Amino acid sequence: MNRRNFLQKTAFATAGTMLIPSFLKAFEQTVRTAPKAGEKILVMVQLSGGNDGLNTVVPFQNDVYYAQRPRLAIPKTDVLRLTDEVGLNPVMKGIQDLYEKGFVSIVNQVGYPNPDRSHFRSMDIWQTASASNEYLSTGWLGRYLDATCEGDCKVAHRVVEIDDTLSLALKGQKIKGLATTNTQKMYEATQNAHIQRLQKLTAKHTDHEHEDVDYLYKTLAETVSSAQYLHSKTKTYNSNLAYPMHEFGQQLKTIAQLISAGAETSVYYTSLTGFDTHVNQKNQQEKLLQIYNDSIATFVKDIQSAGRWNDVVVMTFSEFGRRVAQNASNGTDHGTANNLFLMGGKLKKAGLWNDSPNLTDLDEGDLKFQVDFRSVYATLLKKHLQTDDKAILGESFKLLDVL
Repeated sequence: MNRRNFLQKTAFATAGTMLIPSFLKAFEQTVRTAPKAGEKILVMVQLSGGNDGLNTVVPFQNDVYYAQRPRLAIPKTDVLRLTDEVGLNPVMKGIQDLYEKGFVSIVNQVGYPNPDRSHFRSMDIWQTASASNEYLSTGWLGRYLDATCEGDCKVAHRVVEIDDTLSLALKGQKIKGLATTNTQKMYEATQNAHIQRLQKLTAKHTDHEHEDVDYLYKTLAETVSSAQYLHSKTKTYNSNLAYPMHEFGQQLKTIAQLISAGAETSVYYTSLTGFDTHVNQKNQQEKLLQIYNDSIATFVKDIQSAGRWNDVVVMTFSEFGRRVAQNASNGTDHGTANNLFLMGGKLKKAGLWNDSPNLTDLDEGDLKFQVDFRSVYATLLKKHLQTDDKAILGESFKLLDVL
């Protein structure tokens, strides 16, 4: 029996996760009944497709912006002003409120040298924290797990992705993160009678001559264990806030439940898709930004009520920005540098971390990057998660004074 046949023939295939690290077994040994204040948590939000940063953080006093986007630019009267020069897309009132409270830092012109405009390649670069001419098989958060692994990896910092597949960012050499869309469904799937019978055989199975079979039994046992743990945690806290019914809103609700219930998870990863706006961008992007805005605003309220906001940093990024000029289809094409958001209750430097991009100094129509995205990662690893950023990223990058 091979792995594929085994998974296809059991309800385990519907559990919502195929890559379960061995350290999740340790959850059973370290269950807490309450959150532990002070433990730092990172929430990564990926806007997939290449979000248009110029119509997200709008340079409403820049004449070049309006000249290059005669039909696509956000009218000055509609912009939610942050400063005398820039503001937010009009659907982002919740983010504006967080900004005014000192909970948001906007980092402009983030990218990397020799940028790639392919969705897949650029996302790989962001997820592996590689140079544009490197091809890595491990992700930066997977290497974070590897680097913080203790002993035989039965106890380690934990990374959870709220999705049905595990992103490259969370795949390490020794251990990998957990991916699940719904802890309840994952738990129910592992309660299947056939799964339970197989799981009971695990302790007896020690045939080291058949690594594939050993792997399956081991993975099955750990899936049952982690499903029970995460299910028990989400049951101890239930938010009374109304999250958007969109999938992204429900993903953030699950993350808030786990944080508020004290789950021993250092990093959460989630994504909102649909930002590849080549055609009729305005309605599509604003619909997505509205979902993002409402979900994040509700999430922050939830985490504040649990007393954990000072321990959390939320980073929002996209694999690249869009070109400065609109195209003939009332959209924008793939660009390079972009802005990103850092949010948290204890930011050292809130507001605009650096200047808005210069729209007259372009690289073949694209924004020039000024901040290497790996400097942002290094800052999160060193200053927030308090680990060795150089060991994980492979070299030293300039730290930002935002945390």
